[in-house]
Amino acid sequence: MLPVVALVGRPNVGKSTLFNVITGTRDALVADLPGLTRDRKYGYGRLGPCPSIVIDTGGLVETPAGIELPMGEQTRRAIEEADRIVFVVDGRSGITATDRWVVDLLRRTEKPVFVAVNKAEGIDDDLFTAEFHAFGLGEPYAISAAHGQGIRDLMEHVLEGLAPPEDAEEAAPAEREKRVRVCVVGRPNVGKSTLINRWLGEERLVAFDQPGTTRDTVHVPFERDGNLYDLIDTAGVRRKARVEGAVEKFSVVKTLQAIEECHVVVGVLDASETVGDQDASLLGFVASRGRALVIAVNKWDHIAQDQREHIKNQIALRLPFVDYAPLHFISARHGTGVGELLRSIDAAYESAMKELPTKELTRLLESAMVAHQPPIIRGRRIKLRYAHQGGRNPPLIIIHGNQTESVPDTYRRYLVNMYRKAYELVGTPVKVEFRGEENPFAGRRNELTPRQVRKRRRLVKRNKR
Repeated sequence: MLPVVALVGRPNVGKSTLFNVITGTRDALVADLPGLTRDRKYGYGRLGPCPSIVIDTGGLVETPAGIELPMGEQTRRAIEEADRIVFVVDGRSGITATDRWVVDLLRRTEKPVFVAVNKAEGIDDDLFTAEFHAFGLGEPYAISAAHGQGIRDLMEHVLEGLAPPEDAEEAAPAEREKRVRVCVVGRPNVGKSTLINRWLGEERLVAFDQPGTTRDTVHVPFERDGNLYDLIDTAGVRRKARVEGAVEKFSVVKTLQAIEECHVVVGVLDASETVGDQDASLLGFVASRGRALVIAVNKWDHIAQDQREHIKNQIALRLPFVDYAPLHFISARHGTGVGELLRSIDAAYESAMKELPTKELTRLLESAMVAHQPPIIRGRRIKLRYAHQGGRNPPLIIIHGNQTESVPDTYRRYLVNMYRKAYELVGTPVKVEFRGEENPFAGRRNELTPRQVRKRRRLVKRNKR
């Protein structure tokens, strides 16, 4: 197992910036705003004598209220999991009452604690760290997370004496690549974090009855029935006109990036609200990127029986372009239908990554043309000769023939539906691409041999006479 290092401290001291430097990524959302980080965020540390797992945490406050309560609980769990703790303080603000309270909390854990005095750029290290010796936690380390100053030296001391297995550095990223990446998306306050917590069986993510609780994408490893998953919680996406502030804009960008990088998207709808334009827009983006999709209609237990059929008809009317996606009616809070949702995710992933042999694709193409021939264009019938697979996630089928640029969309949809039915592809879009029979010698100039050049000159000279 890799050693675990937790970054803790009061709000807005630079923990997320330090996390990004240690992991060599930009995974953690950073802004000059207290309380931006709310969930535990894990990453693979790249600095120090050995690889490590680094946990970014929310800021600790002495008298929490509202959403600060579950945030503090998340930080305490990170402290319990950690082998070493890095206590991050703001050197320019000096020691505060909250810092002293956090020190007392960390001292009771009886775990090694290292004091990182941030924002030390341009100041003598000894002068900058002098007052922090009062914590009694050993030598404070002057760092600047924003400029990368002193962080390598800090991690050398933090990880000193910890030696993971020799193959741990290669095994950890390799294991992550084997996982099915499942991205949960939707409007704010539809129950995305609650759904992931229900799968995990613990309060892993901060779930609060307030829109905009999740601000950053959070990756959570998960295993069930021998299958490995990487569950990705995302920030809620509102209409563009309602997006306010740089933080929310970056949150939306990270949500869209998570959709690009995942295998399967779970689109969560709120059964107590109408299917809005934003739901259709977000799921339309998922379809355009070719991601496999499963739709979960949450809070179904709150809907009266006489209203349920109306909601189903509304979904069919507003979302016909994703009719290939399995539809589940669930209650994330009570767990109703959550197990079946995970089975649909497995089926969608298998469909998106399925191998389609060229021989079978061509045979099915011939059968489709016998049942329904392509149209006649300018007096000639379109001929489709053979098909082969051009990619996965989503499945891409490339069909070769002549006059392929004139194949109508209706015939394309006919072939898509035929392949989907033949291979029982569920939850994933299927793309069909047509390619014509191009002349391989088109545009190439015929090179003459030296003998042909001499003969040509003689003929030219004879003609001049």
